[in-house]
Amino acid sequence: MANNQLGVLNALDAAKTQWYHFTAIVIAGMGFFTDAYDLFGISLITKLLGRIYYTNENHPKPGTLPPNVAAAVNGTAFVGTLAGQLFFGWLGDKLGRKRVYGLTLMLMVVCSIASGLSFGKSPAGVMTTLCFFRFWLGFGIGGDYPLSATIMSEYANKKTRGAFIAAVFAMQGFGILTGGIVALIVSASFDHAYKAPPYSVNRKDSTAPEADYIWRIILMFGAVPALLTYYWRMKMPETARYTALVARNAKQAASDMSKVLQVELEAEEEKVETASSSNSFGLFTKEFARRHGLHLLGTSVCWFLLDIAYYSNNLFQKDIFTAIGWLPKAETMNAIHE
Repeated sequence: MANNQLGVLNALDAAKTQWYHFTAIVIAGMGFFTDAYDLFGISLITKLLGRIYYTNENHPKPGTLPPNVAAAVNGTAFVGTLAGQLFFGWLGDKLGRKRVYGLTLMLMVVCSIASGLSFGKSPAGVMTTLCFFRFWLGFGIGGDYPLSATIMSEYANKKTRGAFIAAVFAMQGFGILTGGIVALIVSASFDHAYKAPPYSVNRKDSTAPEADYIWRIILMFGAVPALLTYYWRMKMPETARYTALVARNAKQAASDMSKVLQVELEAEEEKVETASSSNSFGLFTKEFARRHGLHLLGTSVCWFLLDIAYYSNNLFQKDIFTAIGWLPKAETMNAIHE
């Protein structure tokens, strides 16, 4: 089998761990970093949204998002993520990982900023525009998920492929952590600048008018890591596996990987045709089901079960802590403190 495989792919599989591997981890990982920040950052601001837009000063407790609004604000991005994974995963196979990678990143930048600029004269108007932009933000994130993982797996060698992909996924944790840090810094800054009494002391003044800027800044900050990595993503060459096996351009694949691996690689155009024809079966075919059906089923079910706990915990942890009394009662705090 080794003799029938392209030399450029053999070189990638057998390559020693080099600097470009770590560069690829950082570049692909920053996608997951941004994804996690944008997806879970919403959980940091929903209580503030309730305070600003749904507080009734005649009520002894400060406002909270109605259940249907909370579900929409928290869940709309995930609906977009599902659609984005299917669409951009397919498009990445048609147009190439690199080209679609940049497209998803710019969509995330634009929608992160737009989410913070959500407009409207009424609470319903603000929440509707926020949900609209977060759907498209999720759509871009959905494209980034499969492309980041695919690019890393196609750049990695056989020996450390699993570890490298795990490192890319681990950047999600840093994204969640950064979201909390940004929220703390922004909230502390506004709290220092605009003092407000607890709700139980003064219901009207407990929410400073400037608090409306806090949630917008937190959401818009998600565009920063995406912008910082855009340049380096565009400098990465297309993966050799796509260029050789899908685009069928052996010369370009050899040229790109010669620069990356810093070795001379021969363009094997005859082998490209052979390899491409031997892998011509589609996703929804008996051949794919026979070769990879169990792998796909096992992997997807494990991810599904994991994500039930993972996403639920990150989105609703604040509500769990409130319910079990780990956080002070809302009426004893002002909006920024909460």
